[in-house]
Amino acid sequence: MPGSEMDSSERSTIRSEQKSRKFLKSLIRKQPRDLLLVIGTGVSAAVAPGIPALCSWRSCIEAVIEAAEQLEVLHPGDVAEFRKKVIKDRDLLVVAHDLIRKMSPRTGDMKPNFFQDCLMEVFDNLEQHIQNPVVLQSILRLMERGTMVLTTNYDNLLEIFGQQQGKPMESLDLKDKDKVLQWARGHIKYGVLHIHGLYTDPCGMVLDPSGYKDVTQDPEVMEVLQNLYRTKSFLFLGCGETLRDQIFQALFLYTVKNKVDLEHYMLVLKENEDHFFKLQADMLLHGIKVVSYGDCFKQFPEYVQDLTAQICKQRSPDADRVDSTTLLGTSCVDCAKRKLGENGSDSPKRSKQSDRDIPAI
Repeated sequence: MPGSEMDSSERSTIRSEQKSRKFLKSLIRKQPRDLLLVIGTGVSAAVAPGIPALCSWRSCIEAVIEAAEQLEVLHPGDVAEFRKKVIKDRDLLVVAHDLIRKMSPRTGDMKPNFFQDCLMEVFDNLEQHIQNPVVLQSILRLMERGTMVLTTNYDNLLEIFGQQQGKPMESLDLKDKDKVLQWARGHIKYGVLHIHGLYTDPCGMVLDPSGYKDVTQDPEVMEVLQNLYRTKSFLFLGCGETLRDQIFQALFLYTVKNKVDLEHYMLVLKENEDHFFKLQADMLLHGIKVVSYGDCFKQFPEYVQDLTAQICKQRSPDADRVDSTTLLGTSCVDCAKRKLGENGSDSPKRSKQSDRDIPAI
């Protein structure tokens, strides 16, 4: 039929345009081991579109409120009030935080709470909802080569898929100091750090640093985590609100100086050009290069797949030496070395180790 032919032609054109997109050389020349992936709700939405709660923070909160009403663990008046907040309030992280507190014990300690029960209702049988594993395959490919992964998501889709592929996946929580230190030092190859916790965790999840005060007040943990932000290139995938996230800020942003000198990356949807270029300019102040994967969310998985293929080509030590001797590469490495040297908390021995982790562009 003519309509079908046109649809097929349009799909081919879109795919051709996507294939011809250029990637930033400063990104595709990174060694996988020099990257740290930050996974947001966009990844889960692409993988399991059948679960609305995975599509965004707003969808997740709405689904939790719905579950709370069905399970009768939230007063009807509170249900109505939270539904209004989801519609009106711009800061959804605050709404989510208030929702958690409403269904948690009124103590300073995190105990089992009804919020966890609601999430278990929302995320039931996740493994049956994996429809488009392309992004997860790409992430695993990078992890095989040394890329680290952390997520703000409550779900464990990546771990489920990785285990199906025979990988020894491990979900990590900030409350386990020993595991966090091992992960941050690169000793847990297939570890995924959930900075908000996991929906299956009986201790519940939190959205503000006070819930992890033992972590944020531990110098050893904070030092090793913040050193990652100084020496790795963070690649934000499917992240919309991450930089506004209080826990992410507490772990990586608050005490890291000279962020403008760093080089991180964020893949975003370009729906509006003015908004996109303003976001680019704003994020450079945080040392983050904003890159468009396209003007349609459906382009996201293929873009990540192609980007991963480009990065995984950079495996030759000879290529590393060529990249590091270019004028741009040398300049960035020297800046990073000088920046680490100026940080009074870095001992000479540790600075030397960090220098080896600094990616050449």
